[in-house]
Amino acid sequence: MPRLKLTIAYVGTHYHGWQIQALANKEDPPTVQAFVEAAVEHVAGQKTHVQCAGRTDTGVHADAQVAHCDIPEDRVNVRWQLALNTLLPRDIRILDARIVPDDFHACFSVKRKIYTYSLWLDHLCTPPKLYPFVWACGPLDMDRFDEAARMLEGEHDFAALQNAGTPHKSTVRTLYSITRTPRRTAEAALPPGCLQVDVRFEGNGFLKQMVRNLTGLMVACGRRKFDPSNIPALLESGDRRRAPFTAPPQGLTMTKIWYEGEPMPEGWQS
Repeated sequence: MPRLKLTIAYVGTHYHGWQIQALANKEDPPTVQAFVEAAVEHVAGQKTHVQCAGRTDTGVHADAQVAHCDIPEDRVNVRWQLALNTLLPRDIRILDARIVPDDFHACFSVKRKIYTYSLWLDHLCTPPKLYPFVWACGPLDMDRFDEAARMLEGEHDFAALQNAGTPHKSTVRTLYSITRTPRRTAEAALPPGCLQVDVRFEGNGFLKQMVRNLTGLMVACGRRKFDPSNIPALLESGDRRRAPFTAPPQGLTMTKIWYEGEPMPEGWQS
């Protein structure tokens, strides 16, 4: 059967994450997967499983989630993007739909993932239109925040920053970079009135809630509740109980996913 690759954007505020919940009650919020699968099945005319690149939690957003499914031969020429967007809610959009080789797998073919976490450096007042998309964490010592980021970059065993729920053969991952905008320079701190900080995590893969735990750790360092110099010992311990809190979901967005065979941006590692 032909394989269809979907690139999907969604606002996760009103959804119980990506994955269909096997034991969900009627009162539980719907999931993104449930809506996407229902739309695909309507167009395909048959039961279909949609496999995503990475499950997102309740309240987490996506600029470019990727998923695949197999469709009947006689549906190859359907204008899938238009057909699915006609059926989906306004806060779930298909950005691209195309036929790909049969060996493409939305999860297992991933080469690199990028997540962005948005912080609001004022806990007293958050603009209403930003409220669903930022964590109002309050003022931070950005020098300590950046020091924590440098400690976390590279290849490490991130078991101490993994929440329970999804077993993995290995908890070793590589964080190619942690960058933020606006970036601090040697001459000045954050410009006056600049309260939003977007932290970009680029890695070859992420464990369950790892980005939220990374953010929670960095914010704890920025609040002077955790010393960045203790991060190596924390990682070495592999003990989740020694790590600070998990950042809330609404500040997190799945930003970009790159696959084997796709050209990487100039200057990126292979």
